[in-house]
Amino acid sequence: MGSSAALAIAALALTGCSGGNGGAGPDSAANVGGATAASDPSASATPIKISANIRPAKAVKVDTAVTVSATGGALQDVVVRAVGGKKLQGTLSADGSGWTADGGALEPGTSYVINATPADGGAKWTRRFHTEDLSLDQQTYASISPSGGTVGVGMPVVIHFDVPVTDKASFEKHLSVQSTPAQKGSWHWFSDTEVHWRPKTYWKAGSTVTVNADVNSVAAGGGIYGQSDKTATFKVGDKHVYRVNMDTDQMKVYSNDKLVRTIPVTTGQPGFITRSGIKVIIEKDEKHTMNSETIGIPKGDPNYYNMKDVQWAMRMTYSGEFIHAAPWSVGSQGHANVSHGCTGMSTANADWLFHFTQIGDVVNEFGTDRPMEVTNGYGDWNMSYADYKAGSAL
Repeated sequence: MGSSAALAIAALALTGCSGGNGGAGPDSAANVGGATAASDPSASATPIKISANIRPAKAVKVDTAVTVSATGGALQDVVVRAVGGKKLQGTLSADGSGWTADGGALEPGTSYVINATPADGGAKWTRRFHTEDLSLDQQTYASISPSGGTVGVGMPVVIHFDVPVTDKASFEKHLSVQSTPAQKGSWHWFSDTEVHWRPKTYWKAGSTVTVNADVNSVAAGGGIYGQSDKTATFKVGDKHVYRVNMDTDQMKVYSNDKLVRTIPVTTGQPGFITRSGIKVIIEKDEKHTMNSETIGIPKGDPNYYNMKDVQWAMRMTYSGEFIHAAPWSVGSQGHANVSHGCTGMSTANADWLFHFTQIGDVVNEFGTDRPMEVTNGYGDWNMSYADYKAGSAL
């Protein structure tokens, strides 16, 4: 009996080690679940390998475009979300081999989680990471003007940055202006902290304009990044253009290319010549204090003045040229230039013009040999469009 048992054990051992077709055991891979290896496609499949372009152990730069990739299979879905915050928008490739963030910026000092779901129904792949911290000195904030309302046809789009932008090309790619109806135009950098956009010709009356500064976490150069995205929408009113002939001392007021009023004026006397050029109304003030010290005339000078509550004042230059009521010079208006550079008119005419005018209306003053500087107010229209466009960083 012992001999028979030994023979049985030997037979089992030979059967279990056989590579032939006659003896697969009940626990072998070929018979799990009653299926053969040939009928189970997952038996020899290579697991999907998922990876991302960030290192979880290192703070990630905020301008990083997150990507997730799959090899050996496809991705079904990818979600990148700030912990307790917003989802990062992205696009999954048509073949499911990768996902790329759609230019959406990462926030500084923020934790994120990536969840990638493989298309084969396998377990989700997860990765956590944290972005670098940035101080306010390492971020630049954009302010857009006009921020809303209705403006005149000469109003440029103006964006100010509180920290200098040295990588202008990078930033300009994230600035856009859309108008209805569409109008051709260009950006022009006046400094590291100020960029303008103007159409090739004056805005079309009745336009709607939307400005987007999608600069959040965009590299501004020198280790500086955009602080947040900004947007603004404004409308363009009727076309108002005022032509001031400083030889004849007459202002012709046009609305939608039709002459609506001619106003006698006085402009700058010798030594205080009013600039010739295309100016834009920057601000309006029902009452304004005018002090000669702001234009370099000190106390004690025979030309010194300090006039409070000058009525219906509308600024045209940063240096202090206004249109305003000048009841003290009515006798000279239409005949002689007696001001310190401003364009003066009667109180009644100034009242009418003030309430007719929009910020952004155009004032074309001509007849002197003193030119308007392009940076002394909104002097954008004193450049040809070709020269203006040359000021773009792109």
